[in-house]
Amino acid sequence: MPKESTNKKPKASKGYETLASFALPRRPKPDLFAWTKPFQLRISQIEEAGHNLSRRVMLSENGNRVLVEDSTSNTEREMIMMGSNSYLGLNNHPRVKKAAIEAIEKYGTGAGSPPHFSGYFDIHRKLEKNITWLKGSEAAIIFPSGYSTNVGLISCFMGPKDTIILDKLAHASIIDGALLSGVKIVTYLHNNMESLERALISTKKNTEGDRLVVVEGVYSMDGDIAPLDEIYALTEKHGAKLMVDEAHSTGVLGKTGRGATEHYNLDGKIDLVMGTFSKSLGGVGGFVAAKKEIIQYLRFYSRAYFFAASPSPSQVAAQNEAVNVLREEPIWHKRLMENITYFHTQLRENNYDIGDTITPITPLEIGEPVKLLSIARFFNDNNVFVNPVPFPAVPRKKDRLRFSVTALHTKKDLDEVLEVLDAADKKFKIRKT
Repeated sequence: MPKESTNKKPKASKGYETLASFALPRRPKPDLFAWTKPFQLRISQIEEAGHNLSRRVMLSENGNRVLVEDSTSNTEREMIMMGSNSYLGLNNHPRVKKAAIEAIEKYGTGAGSPPHFSGYFDIHRKLEKNITWLKGSEAAIIFPSGYSTNVGLISCFMGPKDTIILDKLAHASIIDGALLSGVKIVTYLHNNMESLERALISTKKNTEGDRLVVVEGVYSMDGDIAPLDEIYALTEKHGAKLMVDEAHSTGVLGKTGRGATEHYNLDGKIDLVMGTFSKSLGGVGGFVAAKKEIIQYLRFYSRAYFFAASPSPSQVAAQNEAVNVLREEPIWHKRLMENITYFHTQLRENNYDIGDTITPITPLEIGEPVKLLSIARFFNDNNVFVNPVPFPAVPRKKDRLRFSVTALHTKKDLDEVLEVLDAADKKFKIRKT
């Protein structure tokens, strides 16, 4: 049975009720570090109340369950992991781990250089070729991180005369790439095709350069999917280019888990397909799949690629094998879909509002940041590892818990989480009435 939490409510400091206060683009005085002392004070108060759940220290592999260091008692606790983006559990797959170990023995621990100098190995080439299968593209390029992929891709092609059209819920890396390029930024209402078409029509008349629409296959905080078929039709109709960020849709969407392009039968038709290895593929890094000439240009002019050391051969070998597992062992995608269906059905039948998600990402909106901290602590005390997501990661008053379902979860795991959730609802009134 879930136990009653004994944690204290986080106290408010003078003028700083939540951490959102510190995210505002202003400082109390013209000092670069003026926010740091009051911010440290607020963090200390949250820690004193036992509500600082960021950077929890894990002591085992990140699977369906994980050993976590309990900082208050200096003990280890086993928790059900509901906070991982490794949706297929491939970070723990024996084939993937074996490939990484063998690559270390063969290549050492690091590439030692950017790819244009001495940092490009046969294993990098092999992974790029495997990505072309994954996304149905002519060519592919790999980057050290997903964040640098978006920044390096957008800033490489876009400039001050161009316009980028973004969904209002675009990821920070997409926004940062746009800001770095100096491009004109236009946004449209989330997944609203009428709003997108208005943006396409208005920018068609007022843009000297080209236009790029950027969407995400799966949105990371809501778990809903972009209507990529409709978006593709609109960009074709209005003469704009299209980029899809497949960070959270690779391994999830599509009949075989190859992503949003497979889901909508658009393989090879999208101008730019970006993805990451840090979610379903269980590692770290990013990639772009596109036509050969686009990839070749990126190799020479994307600063995030040209001036960065290549990903380590061991990591690349692991990602290459993860793609192979996705292709050769469909059981993991099947189990993921079964777990998503079960968990979401139980939540919706019991009147928990999880929005329009049909993916592993399962948001439960709380709205009040202080209440969110208390609920998250309740889950932590009952051995469920779930991530509280406050502003500025989500809009104000949209603070939420973000549960992530994986292929490794058992029905017992999910039932225990639901039991703790019901206990939390009795204490904090979470479900919709």
